Amino acid sequence: MAAAMMTAANLGARVTGCGFVVFALGSVCWVVVGINTGQTNLLATNGFLLFVNMIGIWRWLGKQRAYEDGGRSATIASRRSSVPTLFTATGIAGMMTQDAQGESLGKAVEALIECVSGRISYVVIASEHHGLREDLRAIPLDRITLGPDRIRVGMDKCEFHAWPVLASDAWPAAAAHREPPAISTGTGCRTGA
Repeated sequence: MAAAMMTAANLGARVTGCGFVVFALGSVCWVVVGINTGQTNLLATNGFLLFVNMIGIWRWLGKQRAYEDGGRSATIASRRSSVPTLFTATGIAGMMTQDAQGESLGKAVEALIECVSGRISYVVIASEHHGLREDLRAIPLDRITLGPDRIRVGMDKCEFHAWPVLASDAWPAAAAHREPPAISTGTGCRTGA
Protein backbone atom coordinates (compact mmCIF):
# COMPACT_ATOMS: atom_id res chain seq x y z
CA MET A 1 0.00 0.00 0.00
CA ALA A 2 2.86 2.39 0.78
CA ALA A 3 4.31 1.92 -2.72
CA ALA A 4 0.92 2.54 -4.32
CA MET A 5 0.51 5.76 -2.33
CA MET A 6 4.04 6.90 -3.24
CA THR A 7 3.47 6.42 -6.96
CA ALA A 8 -0.11 7.73 -7.00
CA ALA A 9 0.66 10.90 -5.04
CA ASN A 10 2.98 12.23 -7.79
CA LEU A 11 5.23 14.04 -5.31
CA GLY A 12 8.18 14.20 -7.67
CA ALA A 13 10.56 11.82 -9.37
CA ARG A 14 12.37 10.66 -6.23
CA VAL A 15 9.22 9.70 -4.30
CA THR A 16 7.63 8.04 -7.32
CA GLY A 17 10.87 6.19 -8.09
CA CYS A 18 11.12 4.98 -4.49
CA GLY A 19 7.58 3.66 -4.83
CA PHE A 20 8.73 1.57 -7.79
CA VAL A 21 11.69 0.33 -5.70
CA VAL A 22 9.25 -0.90 -3.03
CA PHE A 23 7.12 -2.56 -5.73
CA ALA A 24 10.24 -4.22 -7.17
CA LEU A 25 11.28 -5.57 -3.74
CA GLY A 26 7.82 -7.06 -3.34
CA SER A 27 8.07 -8.67 -6.78
CA VAL A 28 11.48 -10.16 -5.90
CA CYS A 29 10.03 -11.66 -2.72
CA TRP A 30 7.13 -13.21 -4.63
CA VAL A 31 9.52 -14.55 -7.30
CA VAL A 32 11.49 -16.28 -4.53
CA VAL A 33 8.25 -17.74 -3.11
CA GLY A 34 7.24 -18.91 -6.59
CA ILE A 35 10.61 -20.61 -7.12
CA ASN A 36 10.62 -22.30 -3.68
CA THR A 37 7.03 -23.54 -3.92
CA GLY A 38 7.02 -24.45 -7.60
CA GLN A 39 4.18 -22.04 -8.41
CA THR A 40 4.93 -21.17 -12.01
CA ASN A 41 2.01 -18.72 -12.34
CA LEU A 42 3.21 -16.75 -9.30
CA LEU A 43 6.75 -16.81 -10.68
CA ALA A 44 5.71 -15.69 -14.17
CA THR A 45 3.39 -12.92 -12.97
CA ASN A 46 5.89 -11.43 -10.55
CA GLY A 47 8.78 -11.87 -12.96
CA PHE A 48 6.85 -9.69 -15.42
CA LEU A 49 5.94 -7.19 -12.66
CA LEU A 50 9.61 -7.02 -11.65
CA PHE A 51 10.49 -6.12 -15.25
CA VAL A 52 7.80 -3.38 -15.29
CA ASN A 53 8.98 -2.03 -11.93
CA MET A 54 12.60 -1.90 -13.16
CA ILE A 55 11.42 0.27 -16.07
CA GLY A 56 9.65 2.50 -13.54
CA ILE A 57 12.84 2.80 -11.47
CA TRP A 58 14.88 3.68 -14.57
CA ARG A 59 12.26 6.20 -15.71
CA TRP A 60 11.69 7.98 -12.38
CA LEU A 61 15.00 7.66 -10.54
CA GLY A 62 17.06 7.95 -13.71
CA LYS A 63 15.68 10.16 -16.46
CA GLN A 64 12.92 12.13 -14.70
CA ARG A 65 15.04 12.80 -11.61
CA ALA A 66 17.80 14.17 -13.85
CA TYR A 67 15.29 16.45 -15.59
CA GLU A 68 13.98 17.74 -12.25
CA ASP A 69 17.50 18.28 -10.93
CA GLY A 70 18.46 20.19 -14.10
CA GLY A 71 15.41 22.43 -13.85
CA ARG A 72 16.02 23.00 -10.14
CA SER A 73 19.66 23.97 -10.80
CA ALA A 74 18.59 26.50 -13.48
CA THR A 75 16.06 27.99 -11.07
CA ILE A 76 18.66 28.35 -8.30
CA ALA A 77 21.29 29.76 -10.68
CA SER A 78 18.84 32.34 -12.06
CA ARG A 79 17.97 33.57 -8.55
CA ARG A 80 21.67 34.27 -7.94
CA SER A 81 22.31 36.08 -11.22
CA SER A 82 21.17 39.26 -12.95
CA VAL A 83 18.97 37.38 -15.47
CA PRO A 84 15.22 37.08 -14.87
CA THR A 85 14.33 34.34 -12.37
CA LEU A 86 13.44 31.05 -14.04
CA PHE A 87 11.24 28.18 -13.00
CA THR A 88 10.23 25.05 -14.86
CA ALA A 89 6.97 25.05 -16.82
CA THR A 90 6.05 21.74 -15.19
CA GLY A 91 6.58 23.47 -11.85
CA ILE A 92 3.47 25.60 -12.41
CA ALA A 93 1.22 22.62 -11.67
CA GLY A 94 0.92 22.42 -7.90
CA MET A 95 2.15 25.97 -7.24
CA MET A 96 0.30 27.76 -4.48
CA THR A 97 -1.71 30.82 -5.53
CA GLN A 98 -2.47 33.97 -3.57
CA ASP A 99 -4.75 36.91 -4.10
CA ALA A 100 -3.55 40.52 -4.23
CA GLN A 101 -3.57 40.68 -0.41
CA GLY A 102 -1.53 37.49 0.00
CA GLU A 103 -4.42 35.22 1.01
CA SER A 104 -4.41 31.67 -0.32
CA LEU A 105 -6.69 30.93 -3.27
CA GLY A 106 -5.70 27.32 -3.96
CA LYS A 107 -3.18 25.81 -6.34
CA ALA A 108 -2.38 25.98 -10.02
CA VAL A 109 -3.23 22.77 -11.86
CA GLU A 110 -2.13 23.64 -15.40
CA ALA A 111 -0.89 26.41 -17.67
CA LEU A 112 -2.05 26.67 -21.28
CA ILE A 113 0.61 27.95 -23.67
CA GLU A 114 0.04 29.54 -27.09
CA CYS A 115 1.86 27.57 -29.79
CA VAL A 116 2.97 30.49 -31.98
CA SER A 117 4.23 32.90 -29.32
CA GLY A 118 5.15 30.42 -26.59
CA ARG A 119 3.34 32.77 -24.19
CA ILE A 120 1.14 31.51 -21.37
CA SER A 121 -2.48 32.21 -22.29
CA TYR A 122 -3.98 31.33 -18.92
CA VAL A 123 -3.38 29.37 -15.74
CA VAL A 124 -6.07 27.08 -14.33
CA ILE A 125 -6.40 27.47 -10.57
CA ALA A 126 -8.23 24.97 -8.37
CA SER A 127 -9.85 26.16 -5.18
CA GLU A 128 -11.56 23.93 -2.64
CA HIS A 129 -15.32 23.95 -2.65
CA HIS A 130 -17.15 21.92 0.00
CA GLY A 131 -14.68 19.16 0.84
CA LEU A 132 -13.30 17.10 -2.02
CA ARG A 133 -14.86 19.10 -4.84
CA GLU A 134 -12.71 21.75 -6.50
CA ASP A 135 -13.72 24.76 -8.52
CA LEU A 136 -11.49 25.46 -11.52
CA ARG A 137 -10.97 28.96 -12.93
CA ALA A 138 -8.98 30.10 -15.97
CA ILE A 139 -7.03 33.21 -15.02
CA PRO A 140 -5.40 35.05 -17.95
CA LEU A 141 -1.72 35.92 -17.85
CA ASP A 142 -2.44 39.66 -17.61
CA ARG A 143 -4.12 39.03 -14.23
CA ILE A 144 -1.28 36.99 -12.67
CA THR A 145 2.30 37.46 -11.59
CA LEU A 146 4.47 34.37 -11.73
CA GLY A 147 7.02 33.87 -9.00
CA PRO A 148 9.55 31.10 -8.39
CA ASP A 149 7.46 29.51 -5.62
CA ARG A 150 3.95 30.99 -5.90
CA ILE A 151 1.54 32.70 -8.26
CA ARG A 152 -0.01 36.01 -7.31
CA VAL A 153 -3.45 36.74 -8.80
CA GLY A 154 -4.15 40.43 -9.37
CA MET A 155 -7.58 40.41 -7.74
CA ASP A 156 -8.95 39.98 -4.27
CA LYS A 157 -10.55 36.79 -3.01
CA CYS A 158 -14.08 38.02 -3.73
CA GLU A 159 -13.22 38.90 -7.35
CA PHE A 160 -11.53 35.52 -7.76
CA HIS A 161 -14.58 33.61 -6.50
CA ALA A 162 -16.81 35.64 -8.86
CA TRP A 163 -14.67 34.57 -11.85
CA PRO A 164 -16.42 31.96 -14.05
CA VAL A 165 -16.00 28.33 -12.95
CA LEU A 166 -14.81 25.90 -15.64
CA ALA A 167 -16.28 22.53 -16.43
CA SER A 168 -13.62 19.99 -15.46
CA ASP A 169 -13.53 18.50 -18.97
CA ALA A 170 -14.21 21.53 -21.18
CA TRP A 171 -11.67 24.33 -20.87
CA PRO A 172 -11.85 27.40 -23.11
CA ALA A 173 -9.62 28.19 -26.08
CA ALA A 174 -8.69 31.43 -24.28
CA ALA A 175 -9.39 32.88 -20.85
CA ALA A 176 -11.79 35.77 -20.50
CA HIS A 177 -9.97 39.13 -20.39
CA ARG A 178 -12.85 40.95 -18.82
CA GLU A 179 -13.98 41.63 -15.31
CA PRO A 180 -16.16 38.86 -13.89
CA PRO A 181 -19.90 39.56 -13.69
CA ALA A 182 -21.20 41.33 -10.59
CA ILE A 183 -22.81 38.55 -8.55
CA SER A 184 -23.26 37.49 -4.97
CA THR A 185 -20.99 34.52 -4.43
CA GLY A 186 -22.29 33.18 -1.15
CA THR A 187 -18.80 33.51 0.35
CA GLY A 188 -19.51 36.72 2.22
CA CYS A 189 -18.31 38.75 -0.75
CA ARG A 190 -20.29 41.36 -2.59
CA THR A 191 -19.29 42.38 -6.04
CA GLY A 192 -20.64 45.08 -8.25
CA ALA A 193 -22.81 48.01 -7.21
